[in-house]
Amino acid sequence: MIKLGVLTSGGDAPGMNAAIRARAVVKTADYHNIEVMGIEGGYQGLIEGKLHRLTSTDVDYIADKGGTFLKTSRCAEFMKESGRMKALSILKDYGINHLVVIGGEGSFKGAQKLHELGVNVIAIPATIDNDLSYTDYSIGFDTTLNTILECLGKIKDTDLSHEKTTIVEVMGRYCGDLALYSALAGAGEIISTPERKLGFEEICFKLNEKIKNGKKDNLILITEKMYDIQDLQKYVEDRLDISVRTSILGFIQRGGQPSAFDRILASKMGITAVELLFKGYSGRAVGIKENDLINVDIEKVHSKLSSNDDKFSLLDTILA
Repeated sequence: MIKLGVLTSGGDAPGMNAAIRARAVVKTADYHNIEVMGIEGGYQGLIEGKLHRLTSTDVDYIADKGGTFLKTSRCAEFMKESGRMKALSILKDYGINHLVVIGGEGSFKGAQKLHELGVNVIAIPATIDNDLSYTDYSIGFDTTLNTILECLGKIKDTDLSHEKTTIVEVMGRYCGDLALYSALAGAGEIISTPERKLGFEEICFKLNEKIKNGKKDNLILITEKMYDIQDLQKYVEDRLDISVRTSILGFIQRGGQPSAFDRILASKMGITAVELLFKGYSGRAVGIKENDLINVDIEKVHSKLSSNDDKFSLLDTILA
């Protein structure tokens, strides 16, 4: 008898609910007569025994909601063997022998540890940073990208009106996909990401060239954790003798209704995860490559910090 647990862990991402919802994990489990238990608060909630049964009715109306109705957390206790043994004990107490974990790299590492302890686990990628190397897209990336584009569009309107330059910091942690794809979609004149980090002087040179060529409204798009944005602002202002604004988009990027793309991707991945468990697979991560759903050994999943040379070459042409 299969009894399935599902949890969301790490940073929230639009589309997590769609992966859980009636047409994905829960509905597919119902089809196979599998009982589903929702685990509230990620691995921390698992350790604390915060579980309750999920039915199709419970999740009928959550697909269009951002965040995760199961709640999420980051759990330092689970990183220790003692914490994982507590989690394993709770799973055994509830008779749960299969688990779907929805989250990013840290969540996947936790899933791998449970797999090593004998729990049948499938992981679904949900991280706005899109920083997992094995999959083209993770749940939440498309929605976040569209949120950023909406914000940048409004900033550019004001930049144009006042002939100003604005430095905008977007999320992404150690992966520049949000900044890169935003630029490819038409937002930003100067882009700096972890894959192609520009020095302060290079940013000033590029900006000065834009201004000399008559473009006085410019947007400098940077990935978080690369610079102190205030230091960059002061450097540009002093070097070029211009007024510069700054904007850190912050957590506004995480929320909001998931896009159609993210809802559909989440549904497909949720269905695939349950099907894999039903067929006896474990220790696998669901993903998408060139529009085909894939699954890989979760132990081989790593963070993405790649050159994205083809996309940067296209960007160079666009921004030339």
